[in-house]
Amino acid sequence: MKNKFFITLFACLLPWMAGAQQIISKQNNVAEKDYIAYLFTYFTGNHISEEAVCYAVSTDGYTYWALNDNKPVIDSKIISSTGGVRDPHILRCEDGKTFYMVVTDMVSDNGWDSNRAMVLLKSTDLVNWNHSVINMQKCYAGQEKLKRVWAPQTIFDAEAGKYLVYWSMKYGDGADVIYYAYANKEFTDLEGEPKPLFIPENKKSCIDGDIVYKDGIYHLFYKTEGHGNGIRVATTRSLTSGQWEEEPDYKQQTPEAVEGAGTFKLIGQNKYILMYDVYMKGKYQFTESIDLENFKVIDHAVSMDFHPRHGTVIPITGKELKRLFKAYGKPEGL
Repeated sequence: MKNKFFITLFACLLPWMAGAQQIISKQNNVAEKDYIAYLFTYFTGNHISEEAVCYAVSTDGYTYWALNDNKPVIDSKIISSTGGVRDPHILRCEDGKTFYMVVTDMVSDNGWDSNRAMVLLKSTDLVNWNHSVINMQKCYAGQEKLKRVWAPQTIFDAEAGKYLVYWSMKYGDGADVIYYAYANKEFTDLEGEPKPLFIPENKKSCIDGDIVYKDGIYHLFYKTEGHGNGIRVATTRSLTSGQWEEEPDYKQQTPEAVEGAGTFKLIGQNKYILMYDVYMKGKYQFTESIDLENFKVIDHAVSMDFHPRHGTVIPITGKELKRLFKAYGKPEGL
């Protein structure tokens, strides 16, 4: 009799428990089924007028349409100290409704060793952004030999319960090294001194880090700057442990020099896209993988009505897509 009572009680509670779990899940992130499109953030070139954040959207992850007539959606002169920004990386926060973007604060006409800062941006609607400039030489002592601060990105570190910002820096004649620091709760500043996140065994330069979390493992895609100019991968189970396992092969599927790896998962599929800038040829290549180890070129399936430089892609909801159309217009053909 008691067994029947508990079985009946459990059967009654089961739908409530499932609903409660769904509510908890909704509080932390957006369900994958609610994503219907992709947002591509990028910049377009090496002239100061092209060093700005642009948007494009896609409904399938393969065909992209520029928003705002391929013109900047954020004024670089307002948000940066140099007047130009590059390498935009966008992240949806764990609450599902806040977005962080980080960019390189740089005008390339001033020289590749000219910049000392990055910009942190925060938004709840993908249209209006608050910004904070983080100048390494002004924020930290002992930075006299700093030559450049490149390609920041952000990832949530579940172990620390904080957002980790990582980027590459070069001092004097030394190698470019990928550093990290945690962002404060407001995403307006960094906490503590920057520390090395990843140094390859050969101690040579690495830039353009892009971290993807899959099945308990963090996959760091990075460019071997100045020695091969390709994309390699190192993996770890703990972001700040310093314990990385380096894969021996290059991941780009072209003999040409590449940079700016950007990786994202296709909605509702067990497939990942690795895209990168074939910068010497003025091309952008897309590749596909199911394991983040083996990649095949899918350029034949990809089309864009613009030419991007180093950028990133995230999934967005129907409501977010409509908001972007309202702000920047709906492209013809969509």
